[in-house]
Amino acid sequence: MKAVQFDRHGSPAAVLTIREIPTPSPGRGEVLVRMAASPVNPSDLLYIAGNYTTKPESYPATPGFEGVGKVEAAGGGLLGMLRKGKRVAVLGARTGCWAEYAVCSARQVIPVSDDIPDEQAAGLFVNPVTALAMTRDVLKVPAGAWLLQSAAGSSVGMMVIALGKQAGFKTVNVVRRREQADELKQLGADAVIVESDGPIPEQVAKATGGGVGFALDCVGGATGSGVVKSLSAGGNALLYGLLSGEPIAVDPRAMISTGATVQGFWLGEWVKRQGVMKMLGLLGEVKGLLRSGTLKATIAGTYGLDQIKDAVTHAAKDARGGKVLVKV
Repeated sequence: MKAVQFDRHGSPAAVLTIREIPTPSPGRGEVLVRMAASPVNPSDLLYIAGNYTTKPESYPATPGFEGVGKVEAAGGGLLGMLRKGKRVAVLGARTGCWAEYAVCSARQVIPVSDDIPDEQAAGLFVNPVTALAMTRDVLKVPAGAWLLQSAAGSSVGMMVIALGKQAGFKTVNVVRRREQADELKQLGADAVIVESDGPIPEQVAKATGGGVGFALDCVGGATGSGVVKSLSAGGNALLYGLLSGEPIAVDPRAMISTGATVQGFWLGEWVKRQGVMKMLGLLGEVKGLLRSGTLKATIAGTYGLDQIKDAVTHAAKDARGGKVLVKV
């Protein structure tokens, strides 16, 4: 089969290559999935570069944390046999999703109906579950409250806007490019601020009539620092990424005087703390939101496996315009 592989960490466009390798075999409790599509997520790029929380167990390694495909074989076990022949979303394949075939635990493939297209089913887990978990389960943003977020034009950012319209909370959205403002307002953003127009806390105060009780940041650096400074008394900021590669600055006096808090969020660790029934219910809810179009990933570009260098180059751009998809 064809597979994308890398032998060392580095710039994804420089270290990735396409190879013909033996098709893997599933062990007991595992299934073999013929892949159809897989998104290029920021976590994939960080994994290849060596800057992600987890590292490959061995080299060469195949990237791709999630995707969609069809189960063609099972290595034994009742659940695997029940999944055989099913179209499924793949969550954390042992062999990586950027390949014609992937081996995954039968517990980590989720059947999806044909009315959810490959383009949406491929990203069923990382972005939708992140947006839902952060706003509803961790921050517990109530209806009527303001939520501030950086990188609002990202896939997660646009899903947070959609969830705000559904749940009744208001969003103030930080972007770097002015042309993104109209696009996000059409999606339902209550307020959009451009970083170059002035300090984030001042713009937030003007847009909301004060500070915000809740905030999300995946950028860090000056942007993340401005997001944290925008919190009102008792506010809570959740950090879930570091796109700038730079740490945020937190003023202890402000934290002490306002009682605001800053905490981190990593989806993989959060999932480990949830029960099976909780995750099944959450994934069922995500499928319903995708089916209804409430949550929808905008596809900026589609590439084949042999175009992987172009795919990761596109995905690394600030102005990529949505999610980049690898079509197998």
